[in-house]
Amino acid sequence: MRIPTLFAIVVFMSTLAAAQILPVPQAITDPKQIASKPNANVDQNQQSLSIEKLYMTRAVGSAAWSPDGNNVVFVSNISGRNNLWIVPAKGGWPTQLTVSDQRQTAPAWSPDGKWIAYMSDYDGDEQWDIFIVSPKTGQVVNLTHTREISEEYPRWSPDGRYLAYTVKPKTSSAYEIDIYDMIMRDVKHVTTGTAADKLNDNPVWSPDGKWIAYTQEQATGTDSNIFVAEVATGQSTLLTPHDAEQLYRANDFSPDGKKLLITSNAANGYDNVGLLDLATKKINWLTKDKWEIGGGNFSPDGKRLTWTANVEGNTDIYLHDLVSGKTTSLPLPKGVNAFAGESSGFSKDGQHLLYNHNGPTAPRDLWMYEFATKESNQITHSLVAGVRSEDMVEPFLVHYPSRDGKWTISAFIYVPYNMVRNGQNAAIVYVHGGPTAQSENSFSRIIQHMVNQGYMVIAPNYRGSTGYGKEFQQANLFDMGGGDLQDVVGAADFIKQTGFLDPKKIVLMGGSYGGYLTMMGVTKAPEVWAAGVPIVPFVNWFTEIQNEDPVLQQSDLATMGDPEKNKALFQDRSPIFFVDQIKAPLLLLAGGNDPRCPKEESQQVVDAVKKRGGTVELKVYEDEGHGFSRVENQIDAYQRVSGFVKAHVPPADCSCSLTE
Repeated sequence: MRIPTLFAIVVFMSTLAAAQILPVPQAITDPKQIASKPNANVDQNQQSLSIEKLYMTRAVGSAAWSPDGNNVVFVSNISGRNNLWIVPAKGGWPTQLTVSDQRQTAPAWSPDGKWIAYMSDYDGDEQWDIFIVSPKTGQVVNLTHTREISEEYPRWSPDGRYLAYTVKPKTSSAYEIDIYDMIMRDVKHVTTGTAADKLNDNPVWSPDGKWIAYTQEQATGTDSNIFVAEVATGQSTLLTPHDAEQLYRANDFSPDGKKLLITSNAANGYDNVGLLDLATKKINWLTKDKWEIGGGNFSPDGKRLTWTANVEGNTDIYLHDLVSGKTTSLPLPKGVNAFAGESSGFSKDGQHLLYNHNGPTAPRDLWMYEFATKESNQITHSLVAGVRSEDMVEPFLVHYPSRDGKWTISAFIYVPYNMVRNGQNAAIVYVHGGPTAQSENSFSRIIQHMVNQGYMVIAPNYRGSTGYGKEFQQANLFDMGGGDLQDVVGAADFIKQTGFLDPKKIVLMGGSYGGYLTMMGVTKAPEVWAAGVPIVPFVNWFTEIQNEDPVLQQSDLATMGDPEKNKALFQDRSPIFFVDQIKAPLLLLAGGNDPRCPKEESQQVVDAVKKRGGTVELKVYEDEGHGFSRVENQIDAYQRVSGFVKAHVPPADCSCSLTE
């Protein structure tokens, strides 16, 4: 797929019935049907798809409308850091607004247009402060200035006087919601005394500014409720009483303040959207599909609303007419299409919709849809000169049975151009983190680079992944590193059957929980892997729970149980106790300020493997957290990954030597 290069493309709305039925899951894929496409214009080791080039393509993050709809503020690493930029809504040259070595995100433009609020932390430590910046002068003010307390995701009240945001002290596991008064310069608590195993999230202002709806989630991630709090009194009211575990999330107030657009799996075990009546607490379900549907926003006039539908890692945008009951979809390119705009994707006049598109051959960019003309205009342009969409590979969506026969596992397979089915090639099993996350049909710089180097890549959605319903997402609870690991090994089983590969040339790679599963794989199934690349992993459930952020500690306790009562399980699922089984050489990457998977987790592996004479390398980026935010560190990290993989598992046509 290639994104059109014209400034504007015309897209026509396709209409669906109000109760549209999305596609059903596909059948098991025949591995022999996986093919390599010929492309005479693409060479292995093509310089335009080098790590340096790919990581100089721009990353576009969260965004927000200006009140007059003329401009958009967005986060980008154009300068090498994630700073704030402003661009005309109709497209044009962006202007850098903030200049900082620290990463910034979640910009929110004040209703009067005078300030933009955002959050920023310190060298990736996730101890966020709330800042405001003047879009006219660039003046920056730190509103919270609390190194031991994290304040996140600012949201302006409709009159612009208040900022609501979530708050968590460094030593606490509970998130609360506070309000900052821009006139009095003081803070008011909306929620207090929340239990250690719960967190409050996503404050949503009512149109009159008197109420805030928020979501309260259990640490397990399997149960949540919607509350509405009266700002004047701080009194909260439960809107979603229920018995069994169900997820509810507030998305937006209707303009008349009488209803909430919500996302919930209460209807059928899959995320769907509905309208929650605040007076009766009854829900009118707008969708009942067996995919992941997510609520968006009401239009300013209240006549329409939006949602997204994630079907097998492809996300489309839908517009629902509340008067006629008809639902229309924007026929956008395949990939991940999602709403942009911190408070709403709709412009204030309701004439435009801000969204971003992210596809396998195109990084995420901001686009604007105009309802009157039915045209989409591209606002930002992330690809740099020399990096072309047509040189990159689109993946195959495949399905294979889990090893225990309980599930059908979905995965994306990337096959290099011109690969010969000769049983001599190499492959990478690329494992996403989370585990409550999903490998999607989206842009991955490292995957596209490795595919161009001659490696087949498969990215599986193992049990525990999002996007496939409640039962599948909860299938690895109290079984972390068990069935989900077998699903990852099953991905290697599947690609071996394509006929392209040498079964002794398969690499296992992943980050965060994917790094954990990588370590589990090289210890529990050591004969499968030729090399392992755990990125910011954890390896020891006992030490991880002791040292990680308290929020994650509560989550781990809720999903793995008590370390003393479940000691045998904790030990069996901690790869550090099985390093004597490792056969593959390892490269580990870690962040010096990582509060999620501290660098000490990786160091344990290095010490243990070296003690027994194994091959292991570790690179710690001392000025980074859990996700590397600095471009130079991203480039260095994946240069190391590429060099390590090619040295130990060269592809069939690779010109490198084993000692390179």
